[in-house]
Amino acid sequence: MNVNIALAPLVALIAGILILVMPRLLNFIVALYLILVGVMGLFGIGSIHMR
Repeated sequence: MNVNIALAPLVALIAGILILVMPRLLNFIVALYLILVGVMGLFGIGSIHMR
């Protein structure tokens, strides 16, 4: 059996649950997300390049 789970929806689900349980984590989670997206954008990770 092969199970493929996309990373973004899984991270969003976990972050949403954590925010519901501990609302003070919202600032930390948003900041971490923005940093990760920025680093991935700078290095081209996760982007699709058309030829």
